[in-house]
Amino acid sequence: MKIGINTPQIKAIRAEVEKRIGKVNGHDKLARLESMIEVKCKEHISITTLQRLWGYSTRKAENISERILDIIAKFIDAENWENFCRILGESEDSEIFESKDIISSKDLKEGSRLRLGWLPDRTCEIEYLGGNRFVAVKTENATIRPGDTFRCIQFQKGRELYMDNFTRNGEPESFDTRYVVGKTNGLTTLEHIKG
Repeated sequence: MKIGINTPQIKAIRAEVEKRIGKVNGHDKLARLESMIEVKCKEHISITTLQRLWGYSTRKAENISERILDIIAKFIDAENWENFCRILGESEDSEIFESKDIISSKDLKEGSRLRLGWLPDRTCEIEYLGGNRFVAVKTENATIRPGDTFRCIQFQKGRELYMDNFTRNGEPESFDTRYVVGKTNGLTTLEHIKG
């Protein structure tokens, strides 16, 4: 599975690595990290992959494989990537979970867009249709698909999201349908990106 390179969890794992070895800010540090990972984890990650992960690659990468993140997680003494994300979600002092941002649908205009994210690597861009109704526009690694609609009054970072009257594109609306995302750790990303 591929994980979006700009997710808060990726930023957090880079920060954990840098707590142990110092700022990773160039070829020499990346080469040192490559060597340290190989010694500690008995697995190889190329310097090119590390450059992509830290944003030093000339080729713009959007994703990184979960296998690579499993190795990085082991390097910082987590069991694997999933375990790191779980620990991160349970951590009260984690920077990505400090903010309890709230966005209410009453404060949005029709056409406003939000970006949502939840563990382990789910992202969804939604557009406000009015009347507390939203439509999924773009999704990544999520069961929600573009065209799906739902009702929601409020979004809060760090809390699960309840999507009422959830419908698949083209299916008739059912007032009994509720869809929940972020059940364990809540929303990890909540951004007002347009409107």
